[in-house]
Amino acid sequence: MSADAVFQPDYAGAEVAMSPNFGMRRGARKPDALILHYTGMETGEGAQAWLCDPRSEVSSHYIVHEDGRIVQMVREADRAWHAGRGSWGGVDDVNSFSIGIEIVNAGPLHGFPGFPDAQIEAVIRLSGDICRRHRIFPHRVLAHSDTAPGRKIDPGERFPWHVLAAAGVGHYVLPVPVTPGKILQEGDRGAAVDGLRRMLARYGYDVEKEGFFDPSLSAVVQAFQRHFRPAQVDGVADLSTCGTLRGLLDSLPDAENYSM
Repeated sequence: MSADAVFQPDYAGAEVAMSPNFGMRRGARKPDALILHYTGMETGEGAQAWLCDPRSEVSSHYIVHEDGRIVQMVREADRAWHAGRGSWGGVDDVNSFSIGIEIVNAGPLHGFPGFPDAQIEAVIRLSGDICRRHRIFPHRVLAHSDTAPGRKIDPGERFPWHVLAAAGVGHYVLPVPVTPGKILQEGDRGAAVDGLRRMLARYGYDVEKEGFFDPSLSAVVQAFQRHFRPAQVDGVADLSTCGTLRGLLDSLPDAENYSM
């Protein structure tokens, strides 16, 4: 821990670099979700400095550097400013019910580079520890893009969710292969579109349960694909997308009432 640290890290393997950008969790909420981000900046040190700069008005509980170094910036008990405007499971103010991890990766600045093994191993260790201590269910380990479809795309379709799931972190089923067949797309109406909306809402996405296939629904479908079916992120609900979504719903720990 650095000499100027003012709190003990919640994760034993973390360094501390305190950010001033935090507050109290609203409504006495306790964290029951974990949100993963990428930094989207040129360097990890630059991203960490920005997350600790009062002018930025952003922060995160943790940042994981490319070499696997973990730095905590906000206590887990506090509300970090990492998620911004969004919703999950019908609840707004994602920051009040979540813990945020920023993963150093330039994202679109460098053509969406991959994530080094040492970094992913560190993310798995940190995430697993957080989930155990806070009893966060696997289906509550989310991408930033899940909670803010159309506004955010991180940590992106190159993030190896399947590797995390194999290590016990997050919810995952093997995606149904992409094949030709029936699709739902922008402009479509009817019972099939309403069924898709209800399934996405049941999983947690912020979507109305009825209505035509509008651009906002396409953005939610893209967010779902980016996390769970990254082979083709196009906002079109094909057989692969719908089948993968059904598989996830069927494998929830309590299919009738899974929300915490």
